Amino acid sequence: MSDALPRDARIYVAGHRGMVGGAITRALQRRGYDNLLLRTHQELDLKDQAAVRAFFTREKPPAVVLAAAKVGGIQANNIYRADFIYDNLMIECNAIHEAHRAGVQRLLYLGSSCIYPKFAPQPIAESALLTGALEQTNQPYAIAKIAGIELCDAYNRQHGTDFRAAMPTNLYGPGDYFDLEKSHVIPALLRRFHEATQNQSPSVTCWGTGTPRREFLHVDDLAEACVFLLERSREQWRALETTHVNVGCGEDVTIRELVELVRQATGYRGEVKWDATKPDGTPRKLLDISLMRRLGWAPKVGLTDGLASTYRWFLQHHADARGLREQA
Repeated sequence: MSDALPRDARIYVAGHRGMVGGAITRALQRRGYDNLLLRTHQELDLKDQAAVRAFFTREKPPAVVLAAAKVGGIQANNIYRADFIYDNLMIECNAIHEAHRAGVQRLLYLGSSCIYPKFAPQPIAESALLTGALEQTNQPYAIAKIAGIELCDAYNRQHGTDFRAAMPTNLYGPGDYFDLEKSHVIPALLRRFHEATQNQSPSVTCWGTGTPRREFLHVDDLAEACVFLLERSREQWRALETTHVNVGCGEDVTIRELVELVRQATGYRGEVKWDATKPDGTPRKLLDISLMRRLGWAPKVGLTDGLASTYRWFLQHHADARGLREQA
């Protein structure tokens, strides 16, 4: 493979059945990449070092998108701390090391904005990495994702690889996981308000005070950004002088504002209550996306439209609009 990414390049998308990996797969296909290498978790467990080595030795894909990860919301991160650090470390260590051994020419690793310190200056620039303490509720997951960035950087420096990392902000969209306890804030809110509407509940209780500010990016925007980053030349990437870049929308809202938008999207008319005994998490988390803008990329999906389309997807895919069963 030359420095340009040819349309017939064999690209291994790890985690293609998840929300992020699925969106990236669709984005690649829309751009004419029709030689994708896909494996389900049952076909290839990325935590299994021997299986990963055999896969890369046999397939030798020239390009890799590492979107496979164990992910969850604030509650899941806090409860299943060992699972989140172990699973993610194993996935990225096996995949990145074996990609190097197999001669993969370009790899894009997907991280998370939770890698940054809890009280990082806003908006958060890439240079804020490792400058302060992390948010305690998701520290194990954050440390695992930081390790992935360091792996990419270390292999680039020692072995001359072209391993890149993208750090997306909070994501939502089609293919999300709508479990009330384990999902991220938007799918959890959409399901909670949907069920409250269906059951004609007089009130909905939300966690925390509602004052923290969060940035939300539609997963299709992230997918387009990932394809965009894969297509940049090594020279363009190196000109950024960083191993990882932020991917966000550059705007944030309070959780109270988000809840009101979700209320409007679902048509709920009852009362919203706030349980201030529950944790708020990081006070604010807005990414500085100036590096992506310098490369020429910008998001397209606004939050109001994105919530509406995500809710429509939820209605179409969850028990005939009842949303009362686990996502398949």
